[in-house]
Parts: sequence; C-alpha cells; structure tokens
Amino acid sequence: MDQLWLAFVQWLHTVGLHVDAGTSRAVAESAARATQQLDMPALLALAAALGWASGFRLYAVVFIVGLMGAADWLALPAGLSMLAHPAVLAVSGFMLLVEFFADKVPWLDSAWDALHAFIRVPAGVALAAGVFSADNATMAVVAGLLGGSLSATALATKMTTRAAANTSPEPFSNWGLSFLEDGLVVAAVWLATQHPVLFGIALVLVLVLSVLLLVVLFKFLRAVLRRISSLFSGSAKVA
Repeated sequence: MDQLWLAFVQWLHTVGLHVDAGTSRAVAESAARATQQLDMPALLALAAALGWASGFRLYAVVFIVGLMGAADWLALPAGLSMLAHPAVLAVSGFMLLVEFFADKVPWLDSAWDALHAFIRVPAGVALAAGVFSADNATMAVVAGLLGGSLSATALATKMTTRAAANTSPEPFSNWGLSFLEDGLVVAAVWLATQHPVLFGIALVLVLVLSVLLLVVLFKFLRAVLRRISSLFSGSAKVA
C-alpha cells in the first residue's frame, strides 16, 4: 500500500500537482492503518483455526501450517516461523503418522486423547498467540485465550464423541469419526487462510453443533455408566 501511494504521488508530480510532505505522510499512515485492519480478520481466523484444530489433531496442524510456510504457500507470522524449520517438520510429520494410526484403534484413541489433554490445549494457546508478534501483546493475549477455549471445546467434543462410539462393538463408526476429523482439520486450515470470513461463519456453526453434541452425548454416557454400574451391582448381589 505504501509503494502504491508513493507511485501515485510521483505521478501527481509529473502532471504538475504537488502534494506537501505532511499531507503525504498523513495519507500514507491512514493507508497503513487500513491495511492492518484489513489483515486483522485473516489473522484472527488463522488464530482461531489453529486453536480449534489443535483440539483434534495437534501434530497435523503444526505440520500442515509449517509445510505451507516452508513451501511459501502461506506467509507465516514471525511467531510461527519456527514451524517451517526442517527439524520441526520432521518431528511433527512423524507424530502426525503415529497419531493418525493411534486414532483409528478403538479405546486406544480415547487413551491417546486423555494423554494429550494436557498438551493440546496449551499448544492451542501458544499457536494462536504466535499469530501475533510480540509488539502486539494485547492481541496475542486475546488470541491465546481464544485459541485455548476453542481447543478445549474441540477436545471435549472429540473425547465425548469417541467415548460414545467406543461403546459400539464394531470399529467402523470409530474409523468414520477419525477420518472425518482428519478432513475437518485440513478444511479448517485451508478455509481460514483462503476465506477468513467464511471460516468464521463455519466456526460458529460448528461450535453450536459441538454444544448440542456435548449435551446429548453427556446424557447418553451418563446413562451408559448407570447401566454398567447396575450390572456390576446386580452381579455382586447374585454372588
């Protein structure tokens, strides 16, 4: 935007119209502020996507975003530039493969999620805050809180849904949910980087669906636990 304004001022000089330095500086600063405001929705969408998707697939998020940065498909903010480092890509890519297969095995997926409950939410906070540089500490805090909340919501939805699916003896529902989550993570990162406004609308709809699922599945799981408890108590009385 600054270069465009400079070229425009030079063109005005060539046609005999002179703009004083004060006016030129004021217009340039206004243009810079407008550019930053236009970039803000994209940055917030990226922070929200990183936080939310981390609740499902942390290593996939780190690898995909890092790969996009390394391939120059995405201009990574300074706070996320380390994701494109070859060592980070190698480790996140390896863990992505481990998580991909672990997430397809009934009950192992729930154990894996329980273990990563202490990793995904803090990572979601860090990734979302990293979208904003250190010179914008206020927005970094806001993004961190947003990312942590979205990561916790996604993780709670995932763990509750998987626990309900694992009560079924067949593995196909588990596999279907796992592949769905894989696709959602890729779609979220792509949509946030390409169409931030559409991502924001989609995120609101997904959050509403998550709340409904949590309410319904919590009641379902509580009923299952009561049934199991009654079976064990009945067996104890017979014995």
